[in-house]
Amino acid sequence: MARLSANEIALGNHLVDKGELTLAQFEEASSLAEAWGVRFSDIIFSRKWVKPKDFAKAAAERYRLPLVNLRKTPPDLALLETDRTQDYTKHLTIPLRKDGDQVTFATANPGPDALLFAKSIWPGEMRFVVTGKFDVLWALQAAYRDELSHMAVYDLAEKDPDVSAQTVITPRQLIFLYACISLFALGLALAPVFTLIALNLVMGLVYLGNFIFKAVLAWAGAFKAEEENASLAVEARLLKAEELPVFTVLVPLFKEPEVLPIIAHALRSMDYPLAKLDIKIVLEESDHETIEAAEALGLEGVFDIIRVPPSHPQTKPKACNYALRFARGDLLVIYDAEDKPEPDQLRKVVAAFRRAPENTACVQCRLNYFNAEENWLTRMFTLDYSLWFDLMLPGLERLGIPIPLGGTSNHFKLDVLRELHAWDPFNVTEDADLGIRLTQKGYRVKVIDSTTFEEANCSSSNWVRQRSRWIKGYMQTFLVHTRRPVHLVRTVGLLGVIGFVGFIGGTFLSGLLNPIFWAIFIFWLLTASNVFDVVFPPILLWLSLFNLLAGNGLFMYLCLIAPFRRGWLSLAPFGLTVFWYWVLMSRAAYKALWQLVTKPFYWEKTQHGLSKQTAIEIEKAEQASL
Repeated sequence: MARLSANEIALGNHLVDKGELTLAQFEEASSLAEAWGVRFSDIIFSRKWVKPKDFAKAAAERYRLPLVNLRKTPPDLALLETDRTQDYTKHLTIPLRKDGDQVTFATANPGPDALLFAKSIWPGEMRFVVTGKFDVLWALQAAYRDELSHMAVYDLAEKDPDVSAQTVITPRQLIFLYACISLFALGLALAPVFTLIALNLVMGLVYLGNFIFKAVLAWAGAFKAEEENASLAVEARLLKAEELPVFTVLVPLFKEPEVLPIIAHALRSMDYPLAKLDIKIVLEESDHETIEAAEALGLEGVFDIIRVPPSHPQTKPKACNYALRFARGDLLVIYDAEDKPEPDQLRKVVAAFRRAPENTACVQCRLNYFNAEENWLTRMFTLDYSLWFDLMLPGLERLGIPIPLGGTSNHFKLDVLRELHAWDPFNVTEDADLGIRLTQKGYRVKVIDSTTFEEANCSSSNWVRQRSRWIKGYMQTFLVHTRRPVHLVRTVGLLGVIGFVGFIGGTFLSGLLNPIFWAIFIFWLLTASNVFDVVFPPILLWLSLFNLLAGNGLFMYLCLIAPFRRGWLSLAPFGLTVFWYWVLMSRAAYKALWQLVTKPFYWEKTQHGLSKQTAIEIEKAEQASL
């Protein structure tokens, strides 16, 4: 328990004298600040008792220091250091100007902490002026705008180019691809029947291996110990507030102001001290509508708006890379604007990190949908996610295979995230890529039983846009991490390589191959032609028939049982219609392949807020904030 400093007590009394705080509020804020080990200002900002600008004005009066507006009096850029951005943000103190041998510091946190931090930068003569918390953040964004924008885009590509998707395909990969096509063409010219039989056999074995692999994953994921989940929930509840670290929350948005109230309400409702949340609403500079909506919400002082400068590619990972420089937490999580994480999720994550091995760098929570029953597509999407997050990912963890992360609710150790140069802005499925890179660097990903609910696409065209981006990102990830096959085997092991190829490669390859086999089957069914008999000798015919019946039957069965864990029995019968969902998947796969060639870094925007249930969630959030 940290005691309140004399400066904070004096400032609190001054706020009471000015009528900004009641005596009861001052006593409560003092007690919580001491118990939780946070700043007195963090408590009153998180309760919206005092606005940061009013706090700064009162602090200037109390300490008889000048009050400076950093928007009108920006800091001297020569005094600022890019590598100290996180420190400036954490201490809310920056060097403002230098007069001779004296440096003036602007602080939104006057007191011993600011003084000690200033001395660590400048051991000589100094003086202080007071400014607002948001002024410090605005000044840092303005000062580092171009430099941090460049780093957000190119940091990974410049420092670790082998794992960057900026190069879509390498010359060696092109040569290998050309050699395969040439060999196939030569085979067709010299021995066409044998070549087609060989190709058919390879594809049949790929299908066989894919569905056996998925079956093993589902089996392994289903046996993840329930006792572990129960004990984790108990341990999370027993954590004391002072034991909880500061948690940075990134909420990247683009042109979706209508859903912002959902995540704001969800974060306020978390079973976690709001004063220990460092929440960044990450917006594009040009997205004036969402910026205005965020400012109009009257959010607590723990919410910061980060404005990302325009640059290409305009992607979510680039925006998160930019915002990462201003993070001050020990842990970091990404949520989408329409997300509704379970209230105890952050506590469970802290408990999971405590009991996990030291090399655990990420905790992935499960994702599912709050509008599952809206139409056929949302039901199928829910079955898809239930299979993916409730069975497949836990299976990958149990077998020690690299885990492709979900796009939200992945919780990182901040120092490891920075070590890996964070996300790849050129990869449109940056989460899956980062999961593979974590494993290659010797880190582990843990999957826990805590769910974040979000909006399932209820429009097929919108679903195809989203899914094609995901599949294109899987193609990028596959190309990036197969550039160095020997390195891949050394870093993830043979089983890891098999899992990576099956899970990442198999996902998009099946979407591309399915229409070919469907077309052959439909042609044969309608015409009863024997034109394909020559390339389907008896053994291969039986293999193909087994794949058709057993493989499709298994996937239908997995879709049927996927919702049982959550008790969503009404969704199970829709697993029988999964074929039509695969048709949509193949449509998305071919769109992804086309975009990989024509515009690999294009981020296909998913439109949120289309669901009727989302409108209800927005209304609930707005009413709760009144």
